[in-house]
Amino acid sequence: MSQPPAADALADLAARIDAALPQTQCTRCGYPDCRAYAQAIAEGAAAINQCPPGGAEGVARLAAITGQTALALNARHGSEGPRSVAFIDEDWCIGCTLCLKVCPTDAIVGASKMMHTIIERYCTGCELCLPVCPVDCIALDTASGATTGWAAWSAAQAQQARQRYRRHRQRMPGEDPLAQRSAAAGSATEQADQAADQARQARIAAALERARQRRQAGPH
Repeated sequence: MSQPPAADALADLAARIDAALPQTQCTRCGYPDCRAYAQAIAEGAAAINQCPPGGAEGVARLAAITGQTALALNARHGSEGPRSVAFIDEDWCIGCTLCLKVCPTDAIVGASKMMHTIIERYCTGCELCLPVCPVDCIALDTASGATTGWAAWSAAQAQQARQRYRRHRQRMPGEDPLAQRSAAAGSATEQADQAADQARQARIAAALERARQRRQAGPH
């Protein structure tokens, strides 16, 4: 059964909006991915100024597609800035795999309890790996100099990110990106708390051992 004309028009509008988004899948717009944000705009449930990676030019593109008036980027969702890429301090990585689970383009490679690394050309700078790392071994580096928004990102990069994200979702069909990233962040916090507790216990044990050795040595 074919969709009614109104549904067809809505789907077409959502597809054109999605094609104009940078596909970083960063969730900063408040939606699980670029496609969900595009759908919300098409349905009138979201404004066109909620995508920091797209910046002012991105808002202008969405205004042209939707016929809406261009707006300033909504500061609640972040600000326009240079394109960034993540990198991992391999000396500190503990191989927890939490960053692998949240990367929307599978730009991080590694295995459990083994050092991870980031494939720079696949990284969209989404920042989703930062809050889940329990040892803070991931940082961002500017990759586009002073250029920002779409001036720092290309249609080819957006298409590559879209394809990699699509494959990522095919591998994890039941994934809810926002829920999973929230859970991963909670897991990272729990691991960090456990590590801190273990460190405290180790310090206490060391202090008790020093005290025991002093007692055994007796007065000097």
